[in-house]
Amino acid sequence: MAARLDVLTTWVNEVLRSATGNTSQPVDFQLAPASEDASFRRYFRVTGSAVAGCFDGVGESLIVMDAPPDKEDSHPFVIISGLLTAAGLGVPQVFAKDFGQGFLLLSDLGAQVYLDALNEHTVESLYADALDALFKMQRNASQYVAELPVCDETLLLNEMALFDDWYCQQYRGWSFTDKQRTGLDCVFQQLCESALVQPQVFVHRDYHSRNLMVTEQHNPGILDFQDAVFGPVTYDLVSLLRDCYIDWPRPRVEQWALGYLHRVADAGLIPPAPDTTYLRWFDWMGVQRHLKAAGIFARLHLRDNKPGYLADIPRTLAYVRDVSMRYPELKSLHTLLADLTE
Repeated sequence: MAARLDVLTTWVNEVLRSATGNTSQPVDFQLAPASEDASFRRYFRVTGSAVAGCFDGVGESLIVMDAPPDKEDSHPFVIISGLLTAAGLGVPQVFAKDFGQGFLLLSDLGAQVYLDALNEHTVESLYADALDALFKMQRNASQYVAELPVCDETLLLNEMALFDDWYCQQYRGWSFTDKQRTGLDCVFQQLCESALVQPQVFVHRDYHSRNLMVTEQHNPGILDFQDAVFGPVTYDLVSLLRDCYIDWPRPRVEQWALGYLHRVADAGLIPPAPDTTYLRWFDWMGVQRHLKAAGIFARLHLRDNKPGYLADIPRTLAYVRDVSMRYPELKSLHTLLADLTE
């Protein structure tokens, strides 16, 4: 790891020397950890006298992404960054890239994530901005469908298989009965069908409070969009409003969700539908995504030695229990979760 940091430092030095025109002397800059990712990527903040003004629009700092190319493909990040910039959204600009080594030099969107800023006094304003940005993303970026993978049945089932494999079997050591297995497979299939019948749009795929930054301009700053797909209209909406890291009362969440879906329908992006249909799409999409998230959190602990995400599993599965209790079609899932918690 230290050797890779040395290589990264050398690369940043070369990029800044070129950008500042100082090709003969080392330039003044420092690297400090900025954040970690629920993947193999790492981020460092670049500061120092060589940074300010080295690229158009750059302030006092930059961000360098370290994405080992044997574990992460940085091409989608660069492509989607361009698409979202063209759509008028606040995303990191890419100033330099080295796909062979897995390095990207990016603009810095600051250090305040939505999660740390959200409270009863700020939530309406911050979510209004986040929903405005989501609307702009679905309206303007959905034209780039040819650039995106499609969220199909295989992808949806593979996501839910993370719950089966990593959470139930590997983390909880659960052995399914035939009845439980049949019931879970049936629920998975119904959740897929509900997702695929929805209008399909640009989907960020991780649109939540840890990937949104509070920014002075173009709030929010949007991160971690490299896994974007063309998929269900409620996917990002439920990621934001039924966030795995912070929760709000159900009536409030449903009011936000319906307000947004009516707005999208009024704009002609989706066909009008009864509120019961919209809420069913929203609820069931949330179940699909939260099953995936619980599996990912277990995998981060077991495979990647990142146990901190285990604390978010109870909230995540509480959403699933609540929704599955209210829909008879999801009864077998609700029963399974009750068995798992005995």
